[in-house]
Amino acid sequence: MTPLICKLIKLFIFLVGILFLCTHPVLAQQVRKPVYDGSFYPKNRDDLIALINYYTKLAENTPVSLPVGVALKALILPHAGYIYSGFTASHSSKVFTGKKFNKIIIMGPDHHVGFTNCAISNASAFKTPLGKVNIHPDSLYLCQKYKELFRPIKTSDSKEHSIEVQIPFLQHYLQGFQIVPIVMGPGDIQKYADAIDTVINSETLIVVSSDLSHYLPYAQAVKTDHETIRHILELNTQKLSDKNHRACGIIPIQVLTQLAVRHHWQPLLLHYSNSGDTAGTREKVVGYAAIAFYETSAINHRKGLSQMDKEKGDILLRLARNTIADSLNIEIAESDELSRALADDIFNSHRGTFVTLKINNQLRGCIGNLSADKSILESVKDNAINAAFHDPRFPSLSKKELDNVDIEISLLTDPQPLEYKDGNDLLDKLRPNVDGVIIRKGVYSATFLPQVWEQLPDKKSFLEHLCQKAGLSSDEWRQPGLEVMVYQVQYFEEDH
Repeated sequence: MTPLICKLIKLFIFLVGILFLCTHPVLAQQVRKPVYDGSFYPKNRDDLIALINYYTKLAENTPVSLPVGVALKALILPHAGYIYSGFTASHSSKVFTGKKFNKIIIMGPDHHVGFTNCAISNASAFKTPLGKVNIHPDSLYLCQKYKELFRPIKTSDSKEHSIEVQIPFLQHYLQGFQIVPIVMGPGDIQKYADAIDTVINSETLIVVSSDLSHYLPYAQAVKTDHETIRHILELNTQKLSDKNHRACGIIPIQVLTQLAVRHHWQPLLLHYSNSGDTAGTREKVVGYAAIAFYETSAINHRKGLSQMDKEKGDILLRLARNTIADSLNIEIAESDELSRALADDIFNSHRGTFVTLKINNQLRGCIGNLSADKSILESVKDNAINAAFHDPRFPSLSKKELDNVDIEISLLTDPQPLEYKDGNDLLDKLRPNVDGVIIRKGVYSATFLPQVWEQLPDKKSFLEHLCQKAGLSSDEWRQPGLEVMVYQVQYFEEDH
């Protein structure tokens, strides 16, 4: 091989490497260095630890009755300079005892740039005087999966303080976590919540970074802040939409309240203060609150499936068929009996559902939602339409096909993470004909309902096909880094 060819090969490899870094911004960027050390909080490590310890000791004197045996899911914490808000923020120490989270989603407001939708840092890590915290891969996942909502914004990353000031407290109280740093501008709150919900699991904590009212006289601020806190504790998203003096982080607060309503998380006030109580005058103050959100028994109630009997399942099947027929402009004589039956409160409960269509026992469409963000009634109607007309694997269902279609409806439990050591351990823990399985790795994900075990009874074959459905190699289930969740279903089929 001539020296010239060797040089050309090296140049080609160099250019490919540059291209790879440019198309993988998380890998291309450096560690995001602290910007507000020395102003919002001490620059020196020992001084920072001493200050947090001081506030933590003070917080021990605040009486708070914490729930026992339930999971901590989220926190609202202030983000002002520590001399102002550190006392309130340190009350998070009360709820972190004995807790461990692999991923912390920090949602803060945009203070400095002005943009729509959300900014996510494309650095590899955030650095503070207490060390580095790596960026979780879900940051890249959100940017790639929901490009219209999330993107890196360099000026926001270099100026925004709402994310940075939370990290030293988290580092002090917790270990072994990575972060998803999201700075939120104006946009569709529902879409924000839907997207973020896809990266929440049992080892995820959400931290909303927000102060409350700004620069009101002390008495007026206390009144306004307590009203805002009441709306949060009541999960009153409508009242929180009134942004006048409510909170600088009202958008991430609204996202959190939507998620809390969806997942039945119960908020608990840990502490309230304002700058007039700590290090400022009382002429114009800024309010601060620490609010924890806990998982409640309501979510366990949703997991039970015995409450839905066959008669109610048949009602849902009629609803799905009538919904598809109506979209095809086929007249269906709606009975008063069906309308009265659908008024039953059970159909207003929230649960994930799938609607499956088959013709001659061959799949003709299958669409569903894994999260319980809609009522069963709404979810079945939406998924019936999507299975019939929007499954990308099939053309839209025609009028002449409807009579030959068999409809199946699945009601899902809440997906739960499946912990396993390796591929063999995963095989041991899967339960054929019982578990529906979700897999996810980076931007790739897929699910099989438990009914799929009938076609793929062998565990290895089941996992291989599921990996292929997700766009992964068939043996990806043997590799590390694959997230696996399981759920169960109760399903109903039309009688013919």
